[in-house]
Amino acid sequence: MKKRSEDGSFGRMNDPTASAVLKGICGDEMEFYLFIRNGVIEDVRYYTEGCEDTRICGAAVAGMAKGKSIMDALSINPKDIIDSHRDLPEEGRHCAILAVSTLYRAIADYLLLP
Repeated sequence: MKKRSEDGSFGRMNDPTASAVLKGICGDEMEFYLFIRNGVIEDVRYYTEGCEDTRICGAAVAGMAKGKSIMDALSINPKDIIDSHRDLPEEGRHCAILAVSTLYRAIADYLLLP
């Protein structure tokens, strides 16, 4: 996995189309920022100061969502993240749920726009 400094999807976004922030059961916070045009996620950023597992899961979800339609992005699930990162420890699996849930909340933010 790339280090945060090498991860092009890490960081906050100025003027996103939609965004969300959630706090996980461990206390880590995850932020997602989406730029959506014509129903496609053209750019996605995540931000966290959480543990390495939270960062890994945020990057994985961001990578999976970029370039997808809203409906296709809604098919991303925590199992996809866990399966694609087999070295994710059992105690870090909740981070996959946090990352996917934050993406869903950002998509909901977009879908609820007037």
